[in-house]
Amino acid sequence: MIAQKSLIGVAALALLALGGGAFYWWRGSDVPRIDPDDKVQVAQGQVVYRAQCARCHGANLEGQPNWKERQANGRLPAPPHDASGHTWHHPDSDLFGIAKHGLAPYAPPGYQSDMPAFDGVLSDDQIAAVLAYIKSTWPPDIRERQARINAQAAQQ
Repeated sequence: MIAQKSLIGVAALALLALGGGAFYWWRGSDVPRIDPDDKVQVAQGQVVYRAQCARCHGANLEGQPNWKERQANGRLPAPPHDASGHTWHHPDSDLFGIAKHGLAPYAPPGYQSDMPAFDGVLSDDQIAAVLAYIKSTWPPDIRERQARINAQAAQQ
């Protein structure tokens, strides 16, 4: 009887903690849900990506040629968003922020980039959909590694 009451108490605390965490995430996060397994969100993201991102990052997320080498103007070409690039090395919150606000808030002072800010051009949901599309193309091991990066970022 005591063990059963203890189990019920632990379960109640776990539900309370889970509910509190979900409420905090819902109220405290300005990043919409990014779900690479949501076929509707991914399809929307693919359409937006083709219209807004592919001209620089490539139709197949391959980035611009020689993306690791500075151009004559000192800026780096657009990197790939496929598994060969470094997009997956960043948490969703940073990726969302870069797409929305541009690279300046995330780069060293004085860093110059051709990456535009899409705030006022795309809605938050459209940005999240593009990220869901990009993530949907990554192999499972890369998605798992990026999920760990997200988890680490959430703890900070």
